[in-house]
Amino acid sequence: MKIDPKHLHLLAEIVDSGGLSEGAMALNKSQPSVSRTLSMLEARLGSRLFEKGKRPLRPTELCQSLAEQGRIIARAGKAAQIAAEMYQMGKAGTARIAGTPIFVDGVISSMIATFQREFPDVAIHQTYGYLPELTEQLNIGNIDLAICPVNANEVPKGISFEPVLQGHNVIACAPSHPLARRSTFNLAEISRYPWIAPPAGSPLYADLRGTLESIGVSDFKVSFTGGSLASIIAVLSGSETLTVLPYSVVFMQSHTKTLTTLPVTIGHPKRQLGLFWREDRAVRPAVSRFRQFLGREFLSIAQQIEKAG
Repeated sequence: MKIDPKHLHLLAEIVDSGGLSEGAMALNKSQPSVSRTLSMLEARLGSRLFEKGKRPLRPTELCQSLAEQGRIIARAGKAAQIAAEMYQMGKAGTARIAGTPIFVDGVISSMIATFQREFPDVAIHQTYGYLPELTEQLNIGNIDLAICPVNANEVPKGISFEPVLQGHNVIACAPSHPLARRSTFNLAEISRYPWIAPPAGSPLYADLRGTLESIGVSDFKVSFTGGSLASIIAVLSGSETLTVLPYSVVFMQSHTKTLTTLPVTIGHPKRQLGLFWREDRAVRPAVSRFRQFLGREFLSIAQQIEKAG
């Protein structure tokens, strides 16, 4: 026998409220309509739901059993309401993001941790890539949001771009590096030390070559290439190597005291770190909330960097 879930909910409210009038009030219904529903339900069941002539109402064994199912339905309805509200507010759901390895590991990962402390019901699915791969993944719908440095005139067609940080590179090394412990040195001394080169396909690789040319270093030794940010920091820490990194990455790692910068002025790339998404695709609430969060976080970083001088 199929029973309307609303009727089970009604029984639960009557039993838990302690009376017909109270149950009707809890459901925002009139007492006559609730009485008619009870009569109809008893006729279908062929059994009484409340003992005859008892005041206050005394539920039968069958009524107690059905009322418990009504409570389950009420809890499920409330949970469904909360789930829908959480999703619509961007406090639950998923966000699929991808970005260049150095920025994701050095800057974005800590932002993800901060975001999920506030919104633990939003799952972040993160992968890596450079502009060509990120554009392809956006176009085919594998990711919702990309984070990548790019020249403004290189933004692909059909892609929205929100710049969040101006390009700013530095020469980085371990705090124990001989040059880091000196207040002055000449540029020729830089050429004595080996370099860590970013992956060949990354924008930083071109930046490294351009940086060395700009300071007059044409003959240099590369002792390590590629690798993650963690491996680059590990190599820097255990050797006298140098490398070129975005200043924001070094700034965000300052609390670890594993990186420092040399006081050498180098040219900055004509790129901006930015957020990318498809213009013609609906943005899920969780993705929108995370994108807005990243915008605020990068604004804060830019202000901190400016204040630090």
